Amino acid sequence: MKSLISTLITIFTICICACSQEDTTSSSEKALNIQIATVGNSWVMDNNKYIASTIIGDEGVSNWTNGKHIIRTFFYVGKTGKISLGLKAKVESGTSKIKVLFGNESKEIELKESQFDNIYIGDFQIDHVGYHYIDLIGLDKSGASYADVSDVLLGNINNIDIKFISDEYYWGRRGPSVHLNYEIPEEVGDIEWFYSELMIPKDQDVIGSYFMANGFNHGYFGIQVNSSTERRVLFSIWSPYQTDNPADIPEDYKIKLMKKGDGVTSGEFGNEGSGGQSYKVFDWKTEVHYRFLVGARPSEEEYTDYTAYFYDPEMNNWNLIAQFRRPKTNTYLKGLYSFLENFIPDQGVFDRKGMYSNQWVYDAAGWHEMDKIKFTVDNTGRKQNRLDYSGGVDANVFYLRHCGFTDNQTPVDSEFQRNKLGITPNVDFGSLE
Repeated sequence: MKSLISTLITIFTICICACSQEDTTSSSEKALNIQIATVGNSWVMDNNKYIASTIIGDEGVSNWTNGKHIIRTFFYVGKTGKISLGLKAKVESGTSKIKVLFGNESKEIELKESQFDNIYIGDFQIDHVGYHYIDLIGLDKSGASYADVSDVLLGNINNIDIKFISDEYYWGRRGPSVHLNYEIPEEVGDIEWFYSELMIPKDQDVIGSYFMANGFNHGYFGIQVNSSTERRVLFSIWSPYQTDNPADIPEDYKIKLMKKGDGVTSGEFGNEGSGGQSYKVFDWKTEVHYRFLVGARPSEEEYTDYTAYFYDPEMNNWNLIAQFRRPKTNTYLKGLYSFLENFIPDQGVFDRKGMYSNQWVYDAAGWHEMDKIKFTVDNTGRKQNRLDYSGGVDANVFYLRHCGFTDNQTPVDSEFQRNKLGITPNVDFGSLE
């Protein structure tokens, strides 16, 4: 009996010791339960400049061989407090040493696992609400690359509201598109013409930007930055046939080009609906007020002709961009708006701003000024994949701003009003070509 009791006491003692030594991992280290995919949320820096790079692909960061490249990953926090940081990473071969920067703190970690592993970095204090980023810097490697990194990991210690691009990475990297939706004055009848002015401030002409000035239910008209050497004035009309492939549009649903101006290229577009497109390569400048005029003429034969004119103050005249005929349509202009979008995903890391002013509509009674707008954002913003968007009134001019992971944010569906300018558009309709 004494022998049995002695044996049981020994077993119980062993169990207690084993349990007490079972897991020395900190609670913070085990709490890395938020995965921020690098494929959607990371950008590459070289010499303090963001660059387009193939090292961020569908699986995240890979083939990271250049020691000058810094991997920067963004996320948004909704209140101050403490969080844990980590990485899901591996090395293809050998070992690597990586420096991790967050705020004013840095830590070095060694990577040696050839399979993806969750690596705890440490606990850090969040001192302000808004966007934050973590930088990864390659220090040393014995293999061909520093690391493959699929995710930045967070542990939410203080129940902080954390936002990042969680899905639809293509749209998330492009950033949120923002809109000004114009309120039509009550006394306005059928709208024949829509006039507005647009100025892009200095250094806000980021490649990939489309500053759309005159939008309506069936089309849009504005200016783009297509590359470092090319800019365009763009006017497009959607087909009434719903498809992203213009080749699928039946002949009787196709947008027809009726006329176009000198130097204008015309054709079709797809991917975001389909229809007719026209553009003129034009080296527009920042800090210059350009004017936009678009008109609609419906026909009893169930089509509407839409015509766009662009005013260059240096040439001091209205230039025809194009006139398109939209079939199965009989309407004047409706649903007037402006927008700002980025159409190159890697450029979504850059902030940009447009100034939209002096909006008027023309009906049978003449010109009417529009001075009220509602600010809206696309699904990327409404889902809170990105929160870097704003719009409203600045120095009595409507503005739109987005991208760049700034902390500027305007509540969606906010309404604004500017003071009326009373500067009636000077348009001689009889002289338009």
